[in-house]
Amino acid sequence: MNYKSENVHRILLKLSGEVLAGDQGFGYNDARIDQLTDELIAVKELGYSIAVVLGGGNIFRGGSWKNQELNRVVLDSIGMMATIQNALYVAEILASKGHTTEVLSSLAVEKVASRYTPQLAVAALEAGKICFLSGGTGNPYFTTDTAAVLRAIELKADVVLKATKVDGLYSADPNKDPKAKFISSASFQECLEARLGVMDLTAFSLAADNSMPIKIFNIGKPGSLCEAITTQNAGTYIHP
Repeated sequence: MNYKSENVHRILLKLSGEVLAGDQGFGYNDARIDQLTDELIAVKELGYSIAVVLGGGNIFRGGSWKNQELNRVVLDSIGMMATIQNALYVAEILASKGHTTEVLSSLAVEKVASRYTPQLAVAALEAGKICFLSGGTGNPYFTTDTAAVLRAIELKADVVLKATKVDGLYSADPNKDPKAKFISSASFQECLEARLGVMDLTAFSLAADNSMPIKIFNIGKPGSLCEAITTQNAGTYIHP
């Protein structure tokens, strides 16, 4: 199955928190976020409806700890709150550039963001806002990849765009295997058979069960977000 941009109208973009950190690896890299917000604006000006799920790894990664006695539920909650901080920050930069946004949270933080419901998110998208869906799934033990797929299904998005540091999927690690071949398109079943790491298994299974296509692309290249949406051969397209 080929990717057809004419069938794409509503997009769910999954961004890792590390994207916001740039080369410094933590916190916020203003130049990187300035570029990213410009790309989000460019997508919006092309007429696409866009919702964004951000990770929190630039601030805190919930499942990583050295002391195994620490409570995983608490740590994951800290990670989910980090995604809210990221959403608020990026949304505020977009607002400073004259673009309306909506930040919704799966956690109760009414003073800074409205509580997420699919109805509120759809209303925001239909009003032309760039919508940030923060707080993960609102539950521990689930990644923001799973949150992204879940929200895409709830909002009836046409595709999940997963931003990464590589151009897409390869048959092997291209940094280790010079013979690794780029994969431009693959079905969910082919990914399972070849053990291709699209995203964590819970997120991948949810996408496969609900026939939610995924496109993996390299967010590090200027203009890559628009290109991933409008160009068939940009990135790897995972489909039913």
